[in-house]
Amino acid sequence: MIDMKEQKSATASSLSVLEQMSKTDHEQVLFCQDQATGLKAIIAIHNTTLGPSLGGTRMWQYASEAEALTDVLRLSRGMTYKSSLAGLNLGGGKAVIIGDSRKDKSEAMFRRFGQFVDSLGGKYITAEDVGITTRDIEFVAEETDHVAGLPEYRGGSGDPSPVTAYGVYMGMKAAAHQQYGSDSLNGKKVLVQGVGHVGEALVDYLTQEGAKVIISDIYEDRVKDVVNKYMVEAVNPDEVYDVDMDIYAPCALGATINDETLKKLKCSVIVGAANNQLADEERHGKAVMDLGILYAPDFLVNAGGIINCYWEVIGYNRDAAMAQTEDIYNTTLKIFKRSSELGIPTYLAANQLAEQRVEAIGKTKQYF
Repeated sequence: MIDMKEQKSATASSLSVLEQMSKTDHEQVLFCQDQATGLKAIIAIHNTTLGPSLGGTRMWQYASEAEALTDVLRLSRGMTYKSSLAGLNLGGGKAVIIGDSRKDKSEAMFRRFGQFVDSLGGKYITAEDVGITTRDIEFVAEETDHVAGLPEYRGGSGDPSPVTAYGVYMGMKAAAHQQYGSDSLNGKKVLVQGVGHVGEALVDYLTQEGAKVIISDIYEDRVKDVVNKYMVEAVNPDEVYDVDMDIYAPCALGATINDETLKKLKCSVIVGAANNQLADEERHGKAVMDLGILYAPDFLVNAGGIINCYWEVIGYNRDAAMAQTEDIYNTTLKIFKRSSELGIPTYLAANQLAEQRVEAIGKTKQYF
């Protein structure tokens, strides 16, 4: 299951919104509400040094507005680092809609949300994330041009999830090369936690290569569908951390690498699509390294989706998008090398490279 408690502890609840923004160096946060449609959303813009912020919208039944704010601040910061490492001319932004994605959606809600996105004048470009479909994005696009991930018949590139999964797959192969001496995943036992659009696509890549895949998800219907389609094993969400595995692939929400799970995790590699996998970046990033587990930073390996959206924004070329996503393999090896040479956790090695690019470009141009 997703443990949000440690995620909330990353930002003290006693801090005001402006104090939290200052602590995370955010440029802007927009709170959106509309009683007529039931919309409750937050758009966070972390940094626009490299260009307009681009990041998906997530719909989730948060326990509180404070929890939603913590999540969107962490997610948008991660997008800055993700775009920077991928070499994209994009800043970091993200949005969350508070609600049950299986019950609370409506065309009116997404069109109203699109109006809020449009009010930012292009400073934020949205796309799909957890709980959001291409159909939802179509509704948003009725009210704003600042969207990506539209279906092909609307002039877009379609759901970016498969490209995200391909990048994670490339990162996983790079991690296998680093940890096991070969990038082959044939015979490797991989647990994929969360089999939504990205998770299922990752299962497809893994099973095609001959990996022994185990899946878990909070939605039983998703588990049943994926098990039947790919002939893989499944475990209950509360049994995930008791499974013996080579590779742990968190592909749902974040903070699954925390004090409690690290006591149980039986793996030597962590590579997944979920954002903010480390409940406490500094503490748990070091703990993973001390345990001898190789962690591929999430914002590095899950960049395929934003790469695909970026190419949609500038003029879509699928071959170019896939080639740039495939290069995540080389960037991942570069991060592992830097981590080893400097004796620092992999997340820090990745952060440093991302920050260096933002700082360097920031000296040559004005903010978007």
